[in-house]
Amino acid sequence: TNLHVSALPNCFVPSLFDSPVERYLKTRQSVQRFTVTQLGKCCSDTESDLLRPYRYVVHSYNFFLFPSMLGVRDVEFTLSASSIQFLSHYGFDYNKFLKDGIPYMNEVQEKILRQHLLAGSWTFHSAANRDVLRKVIDEVTCWIAVAEEEETMILQDLSDYHVFEVQLVLRQALQNVWTEPLGNKKVMVKKVSPQHRQLLENSSCDPCQMELVLLSARGFTNLFQILVEAKKPLVGHNMLMDLMHLHDKFYKPLPESYEEFKRNIHNLFPVLIDTKIVTKSMKKNYLFPRVSSLSEAYAVLCSSSLNPKDPPWPVIVLASDCSRYAEKESPHEAGYDALLCGSGKMLLKHSFRDCVGTWHDAVEADPSFSRYLTTLAEHVNQVNVIRGGVSSINFSGEDAPCHRPPALVVHVQGWPGLNERQIYQEFKGLCRFDVRRLSKNQFILLSNKYKHVRLVLRDYKHHPHLQVSVYRHWRHSPRVNCLLQVSGIVALWSLLAFVLGGAPSCSL
Repeated sequence: TNLHVSALPNCFVPSLFDSPVERYLKTRQSVQRFTVTQLGKCCSDTESDLLRPYRYVVHSYNFFLFPSMLGVRDVEFTLSASSIQFLSHYGFDYNKFLKDGIPYMNEVQEKILRQHLLAGSWTFHSAANRDVLRKVIDEVTCWIAVAEEEETMILQDLSDYHVFEVQLVLRQALQNVWTEPLGNKKVMVKKVSPQHRQLLENSSCDPCQMELVLLSARGFTNLFQILVEAKKPLVGHNMLMDLMHLHDKFYKPLPESYEEFKRNIHNLFPVLIDTKIVTKSMKKNYLFPRVSSLSEAYAVLCSSSLNPKDPPWPVIVLASDCSRYAEKESPHEAGYDALLCGSGKMLLKHSFRDCVGTWHDAVEADPSFSRYLTTLAEHVNQVNVIRGGVSSINFSGEDAPCHRPPALVVHVQGWPGLNERQIYQEFKGLCRFDVRRLSKNQFILLSNKYKHVRLVLRDYKHHPHLQVSVYRHWRHSPRVNCLLQVSGIVALWSLLAFVLGGAPSCSL
């Protein structure tokens, strides 16, 4: 996560000063600029018996995705250099992403495509598409001028999305042709009479019926809609940006309203479980070791310290058609991360059962997920926020205020011209703070660690140029100071008016 964030412009970098609304709007800009290259999905079946009442067979899938180019505006997206380097290090297949990525579109894009299909108008926003289709039209136009009726020709080496576009543009341009896909990226073109063409268009076997075109253009969005309709719990790890991408790419463009975004996500996925939130709670309450990544959390959950050898502990096996991840670890591949996340969820719920001690019949059959929601209830729909003004976002209610160390205020004396970056560099060697200017010679410092606050207060107690103290709103807030100054001036004028107005008048 840090590698991705460090490559973004400063306006995208997370800060402890970010309110939930500010963090959403900041991340929204990033999500709108970047694309989704992979999506991983993991689901499981329960296979229980008396000896192993908690045995799960998991199915994990990895999908390469690429924005749909069928009848929609040419999509522009950003790839940061550090992200490319990071993914390349872990073996990301860019050829598969670019050539074989599954298309997807959101509801707004689908509506535009549907309007084009209904109107019989087809425009191409990509110059590359125009060149390919211009060549195809020229080839077919020259052929049809000398072809006999019912004669056919084959167009070859078309991309998946060109298979539909070629047929639609040829049918729109020429009234005496019929087209059919042959598979293997080929299209058959037949010369027909206008009457025969009309009969073929009205048949139920037309491969270019509007709903079939839309089905192809939606691509992965079809699976997304199935997941939404299933209303199954959605499990992720540090999943805020994942949720925003799901909303933006497969549902609707992200709204400007933070509250509307929360409502939309809750309607789509009523039950969210963020494993980062759960592991943080276990670290705090049940001595869960400190971990910084999904793979570390999964390794701890599988370790002997939390994994008893008694029968109630779950057994997780990969399905036969998904065995690749059993043979080799593939960190940062979406399907593999989904496997760790899904498997981690099942181990977490059993860990909570053992830690909290709410389950009395450990070998009872039918260990359904819903039975564990009572143990995880306080974490349901709570999604982790990385280094923000709040520690989590609540998708089913009001966000809870963050309990963090007090803010510090730095008063600069005899050191003119200091800016936020210089203040950050000053304290960076000692500990990490987020910095924001308060006034011309004052800065606010925020940290998420109490020991850093204590350390700075101690070490800068006698600094010649920087006076550090705990921030007090009534004392340091510019608004409060301004209000006090205005109140003081008003009080002074009132006093003067009273004194002058109450003085005895002189008469001649």
